[in-house]
Amino acid sequence: MGRTRESKEQLVDKITQELAQAQMALVMDYQGLSVAEITQLRDGLAESGAICTVAKNTLVKKAIAGSEDWSELEQLLQGTNALLLAKGDVGSAIKAYQKFQKATKKTELRGGVFEGKLLSQDQIKAIGDLPSKEELIAQIAGAINGVATQLARGINEIPTGLARAIKALSEKEDAA
Repeated sequence: MGRTRESKEQLVDKITQELAQAQMALVMDYQGLSVAEITQLRDGLAESGAICTVAKNTLVKKAIAGSEDWSELEQLLQGTNALLLAKGDVGSAIKAYQKFQKATKKTELRGGVFEGKLLSQDQIKAIGDLPSKEELIAQIAGAINGVATQLARGINEIPTGLARAIKALSEKEDAA
C-alpha cells in the first residue's frame, strides 16, 4: 500500500526541516542494502550527529523547491537515493559513511551539496580526510602547551644562568 497524500506532505515537511538544520547533504545510492544495513548506517551516522533519510526523488525535489542552498541537489536525484544530512562536524559524518561503505562495499556516493555548492566525490573524500574537530583542538592545545613549556624554560633559565655566573665568579675569587 502506498503513502497517502497527507503522509507524503508530512514527509516533505520533515525533509525540509532536516535540510534547514543541516550544513551538508550527501546523496547516496542505497540499492542493494538490506534494512539491517541501513539501520547500521543510521546508527554510525547518529554518533556524528548526521541522519539518513530515504524518500522518493519527487518528494525530495518538493522539499528543496525554492531553496537556493539545496537546489543543486536536484541534479543528483536519479535512481534509488538516500540523503545523508550532516550537522556540525561534517567531516565525522563523511568518515562514518566511509567506514560503512568500506565494510559493505554496496553503496555509491553520487555527490553532495555544502553551502549551496555542488561537491564531487573527490571533494567529499577530501573533506572526510581532514582531521576531526577534536583532533584539531588537541593539535592546537599541544602547540600552545609546547610554547608555554618553552617560555617557562626560558624564564627559568635567567635566574639559573645568573646563579651559575655568581658561583663561577665566587670560585674565581676564592682561587685568586
